[in-house]
Amino acid sequence: MGINSTEVAYGFGQMGSVFKNAVGAVTPPKDKVFVAITFLTDTTLNTVGGLVADNDITNGLEYFGTDENAHDAVLSPDLGESGAGGVGVVTATIFPKGLTIYGRWTKVTIITGGQFIAYIGN
Repeated sequence: MGINSTEVAYGFGQMGSVFKNAVGAVTPPKDKVFVAITFLTDTTLNTVGGLVADNDITNGLEYFGTDENAHDAVLSPDLGESGAGGVGVVTATIFPKGLTIYGRWTKVTIITGGQFIAYIGN
């Protein structure tokens, strides 16, 4: 039998979602983040501020985005505790229709045509 846990549910996007289908930025409510993004059409995000990660580097938690290279030894000189080799997302990256990405983001900005649903969590 399953456990009905609001803590788990709130961490996995059960706090609602937002639909975006035009050039521009979208942000989650105060003290919340986007925990998953599903692309409904091929979408290109802005290089700066296109995918802004909510990082907790002091605890070894880094998420990829367009502004930062998650798990990159140059930005995380902690002897590999946070991993190494990650790179940032560039403008030429197309997120294809049907793709869902997971992480923690505080802002998503479309630079050219596209559509997505971003799921809100704690």
